[in-house]
Parts: sequence; C-alpha cells; structure tokens
Amino acid sequence: MLRRLVTLSFLAAAGLFATPALAEPHPGEALFSQRCGACHAMEAAPGKLGPPLKGVAGRKVGAVPGYAYSPAMKKAAFVWTPAQLDRFLKAPGQTVPGSKMMVGLPDAKQRSAVVAYLTAQKSR
Repeated sequence: MLRRLVTLSFLAAAGLFATPALAEPHPGEALFSQRCGACHAMEAAPGKLGPPLKGVAGRKVGAVPGYAYSPAMKKAAFVWTPAQLDRFLKAPGQTVPGSKMMVGLPDAKQRSAVVAYLTAQKSR
C-alpha cells in the first residue's frame, strides 16, 4: 500500500497522469495570423489598420465603435454571415466597392478555414 502511494505521488508530481488535453488551435487560426494578422486582431489592438474581428459573425457591417470605417462600409447594409464573410474575403473591393480592405483571400480552402475561425470567435 505504501509503495503504491509513493508511486502515485511520484507520477502526480511528475505530471504523468492523464490531464485534460490542451485545446487544439483552430485550423484557421494560423491562416488568420499569417494572412490577416498584419491588419486585424481579435481584440482592439494599437497599430492595426483594420477593425477587431472578435464576434464579427452576426455583427452588422461597420459596427465596431471607434473604428474609422470607409464611407462604403458605413453605408453597407448587411450582417456578417459566413457566406458574406466568404464573399468579402474573396474579393473585398467587388463586394463592398470603396472598402479600405484591398487584399483578398482567393484560395477557397484557405478562405473557408478563416471564415470558420472567425465564426468561432464569439464576443463576450
């Protein structure tokens, strides 16, 4: 019995017991960082050119308080759905002519991963 307690104590101290798996990063997170991270962050961040994107899915276009949207984005009258995000990311200037966003994400598979990641980022 004592031997078993010593063994269990050792295993616990060494961290060898099964622990809950760390959350796997979302497949689109790395793509978001690589392709979108220069201009966007999830939370408001100094130095970013674009608005924060946490909670973008389901939000009205141009609705982040304090962000200086282009007149075109201010006039746009839609809500960011996964389909609308996909359309915009494919060709921002065609979806919302006059948008500040100039760089699209033409690869459908990458776009799908980024849209899924954005959709998973819920507001608090």
